[in-house]
Amino acid sequence: MNSRQLPLDREELPPARQSSPVLALTAALLGFALITLDTSVVNVALPAVGDALGGGMSGLQWVVDAYTLPFAALMLSTGAFADRAGASRAYALGITVFTLASVACGLAPTLPALIGARVVQGMAAAVVLPASLALVRQAYGDPARRARAVAAWAAGGSVAVALGPVAGGALTTAWDWRGVFFVNVPVGAVALALLVRAPRSRRRPAPLDLPGQTAAVVALTALTFAVIERGTTGLVALAVAVAAVVTFVRVEARQAHPVVPPGLFRSRNVSVAVAAGAAVSVAFYGVVFVFSLFFQQVQGRSALQAGLLFLPMTGLIAVTNVVAGRLAGRYGARLPMLTGQSLAAAGALLLLCVDESTSPAVAAVLLVPMALGCALTVPPLTAAMMEAVPAERAGLAAGVLNSARQVAGGLAIAVFGALVSDGFTEGMRMGLGISAGVLAVTAAATVRLR
Repeated sequence: MNSRQLPLDREELPPARQSSPVLALTAALLGFALITLDTSVVNVALPAVGDALGGGMSGLQWVVDAYTLPFAALMLSTGAFADRAGASRAYALGITVFTLASVACGLAPTLPALIGARVVQGMAAAVVLPASLALVRQAYGDPARRARAVAAWAAGGSVAVALGPVAGGALTTAWDWRGVFFVNVPVGAVALALLVRAPRSRRRPAPLDLPGQTAAVVALTALTFAVIERGTTGLVALAVAVAAVVTFVRVEARQAHPVVPPGLFRSRNVSVAVAAGAAVSVAFYGVVFVFSLFFQQVQGRSALQAGLLFLPMTGLIAVTNVVAGRLAGRYGARLPMLTGQSLAAAGALLLLCVDESTSPAVAAVLLVPMALGCALTVPPLTAAMMEAVPAERAGLAAGVLNSARQVAGGLAIAVFGALVSDGFTEGMRMGLGISAGVLAVTAAATVRLR
């Protein structure tokens, strides 16, 4: 790089937060918590949604995956969109659309209407997540302070995950399942109010790969459809998914600016972080989905009781996230990631002893090790991902990492739902075995993390 290029490179970097990085962090944390809340708050309300709108097991799976799929697939491009439009502008757009879509969910008269509104929610969430992380990345120039800020950002999502089952159960019991969506409105309004006082991010010329993005959306949707629906329809969907994957690979090989740059994965830290994030999502979201149904449909507990049974599992997650961030700052990402994945795998195996006769209190306690292992893993893998890329690529990196996590979570829900529909306890155990297996594989890969 010659001397004439340096001023241009510096000019392209997002401006420093001259007012207060804390303001940008607070706005980003609140938005991340909002979209994360909807990945957990709805699970406990699913039986009530089924009673009110019908649809059976496949309908309940689509209520979750209609949010998760566009959330996952579109983040491949929304990270670049956040860089192109400026993180603060993209964030404001995402929060606004998400809040309006939440109102539509709460007013939905039929299951198809609810699923359609959930799709819009997922699309908006895909914009919010990478934009919020990019805001944090741009607000803190010092690596040590940035690692702590990322840990605080992750803790915001963890608090939302912790509150989700309890809030979902309480709102469903005291009001109606529609309350789990209407609660998003005041939170979204506060996030927008905070953002108004934060300085805007500078725009960057980040190209969008629409053909690659389209192929990715088709592939993920078709694959999930194949898992949920099965039968002849599922086989057709599987064929479409395979064709879309082949198309995606070919399109990306010819693109000057692919939606997922192949060079991104030449970094070992990037590859390990993405794989570990996916494995954690398989275990966590799959287990929350299955045990939400287990407590209510198998053991006959109310929505509120089911939510409270998740409290031991989720209550310590935020604290663990903060501890994990400090451990990563002191010892690097490898130690807390390796410890966390090993603990989560052991926790998944421990849950294999749960069946219909298990005391709900015992099952609630047995959920704790798996959850703590996941919480110990996420902040250091996120920090490792952010440190492996330059600041101007933060939106793209955040999009790729969290897209992989959401894809894994969505597919886990589809697979776990299909397994339990043929026999709940045996299907649940198969899902737990899958979770332990993928965590063991990524824990082994983490040993080689730089």
